[in-house]
Amino acid sequence: MAGACSAQLQGDVAAFTAALRSLVNNPQFSSDVMFVVGREQQQVFAHRCVLACRCQAFRGMLGQEPVGSQDSSSSVPPQGPFILGNVQPEVFLAVIEFLYTNSVTLNSHIALEVLTSSVEYGLQDLCKLCVKFIKDTLSVEQVCEALQAAVTYGQADLQQHCLAFIEGCTAAVVRTQGFRELSDVVLARVLRSDRLAVDELDLVQAVREWAHVSSAVLERPVPEVAALPVKELRLPLLAPSELVTLESYNQQDLLIPVENIAAAWRAHALRKGSGVPSHLCCPRRGTRPRDHHRHLEPHAK
Repeated sequence: MAGACSAQLQGDVAAFTAALRSLVNNPQFSSDVMFVVGREQQQVFAHRCVLACRCQAFRGMLGQEPVGSQDSSSSVPPQGPFILGNVQPEVFLAVIEFLYTNSVTLNSHIALEVLTSSVEYGLQDLCKLCVKFIKDTLSVEQVCEALQAAVTYGQADLQQHCLAFIEGCTAAVVRTQGFRELSDVVLARVLRSDRLAVDELDLVQAVREWAHVSSAVLERPVPEVAALPVKELRLPLLAPSELVTLESYNQQDLLIPVENIAAAWRAHALRKGSGVPSHLCCPRRGTRPRDHHRHLEPHAK
């Protein structure tokens, strides 16, 4: 007698996904848990078994208390409502959609917040989908916010993609609100690039505007909030007349430490970059040529 054969066959995935999508936020068909989401306090209905089997974070939230507990009510899994006031309903529904269907409907208004939720809930596959969507739809207005999120959540691939995007259209990016809202750490990382397509004088002005915004938001002095990014400004690339103007502006807010400006003047006087870190004498891709640049010491990339 021939041995029994077995195989795992798969039906129509699209039909299956569509059927499960119909259960998202559907109070019918035995939904047994409810969330109150966002400032709007929107009710979102779900099924405990789906959330628990798909996401460990929800499993912990919805799980049953240990058997034998003295509290008689503990044998009944919590029904909710669970209050989630710090997330937009549209974002939470996108997470729920993914848990039910392994797919997600994204738009540029919620993608970064869905990425945040995917990290918080430990949903790596959803995180990958968000990163792909963000990369595919990146814009000048959103790239800095995307970079900040990428750094915050350790998304190295997205970081590199955002930096390359910024390098390609730096002059436009530094004028955006997103640029002014970067953290000092992320801004410093951007300013380390040799490939920024903008002149150094324009970068100095952009950092000045960023510093005033950060100072107001953080309620800290301009020199304090700007300390880290200012170290990456390549002042030796500026012409003497530009350094004079910079000094006059500096009297108003002391954005740049006096010793940094003195080092730039020394580079001019010595006709080389002696005493200045070599990378600060390296013209960027967008740096406008000045006569004195030929005197700066060549250095390895």
